[in-house]
Amino acid sequence: MDITIWVVIGAALLTAIMTGVGALPFLFFKNLGDRTIGWSNAAAAGLMLAASHSLVAEGVSSNVTLTLVGVLVGLGAIVLADRLLSKSGDVDVADLQGASAAKALLILGIMTAHSFAEGIGVGVSFAGTEGLGVFITTAIAFHNVPEGLAIALVLVPKGTPVWKVILWAIFTSLPQPIMAAPSYLFVETFQPFLPVGLGLAAGAMIWMVFSELFPDALEKVESGSAATAVTAAFIAMMAFQMLVLAH
Repeated sequence: MDITIWVVIGAALLTAIMTGVGALPFLFFKNLGDRTIGWSNAAAAGLMLAASHSLVAEGVSSNVTLTLVGVLVGLGAIVLADRLLSKSGDVDVADLQGASAAKALLILGIMTAHSFAEGIGVGVSFAGTEGLGVFITTAIAFHNVPEGLAIALVLVPKGTPVWKVILWAIFTSLPQPIMAAPSYLFVETFQPFLPVGLGLAAGAMIWMVFSELFPDALEKVESGSAATAVTAAFIAMMAFQMLVLAH
């Protein structure tokens, strides 16, 4: 297959659309009780922890120092963003207001930042050896499904309509086609930034898990039950990623 800039953009756009697929199960689950909401937050925490693990592992394989720098930058950025949001007064996003909207904005921001790194990964891979671009695109596309699910697990129980959650999930991945094109054209310029971007997203995600998602889960279910849901989601996400990478 001849690789053109439009092929790269189309492949990255497909990965973005796949993020929305993760929210589709909620079309069949309308009413969620307190326990379900608690387990949903815990499951989202487990999915994000597994995603963070994968981001750090991928970044370290390229450059340990830049990845760790990225993690620290991501941590600093999300702490700063949280403080700014807490001082900004009322926030309105995804049909939510107040504290729920602030948390939604944080997770949407984290996922969007994460997508910049993945977009660079798609573009760089297509500039590499033959077949690498298709492999990386497929892996990221399937990886985006549980990430979309993580977004839905946070937004749907708070009252955001499922169709809007699907659009928000796709929106968070739009940086992928945006970044894929320039990183494909200027691969040597963008490649060094990839481990920093991966680490940045991981640092922000880990903070989100322990500052927002898991505490929210503990408000609805017992700690042992929440911990079980986190662990099960982590294992499921890691197994899913290994299955994708194995093929």
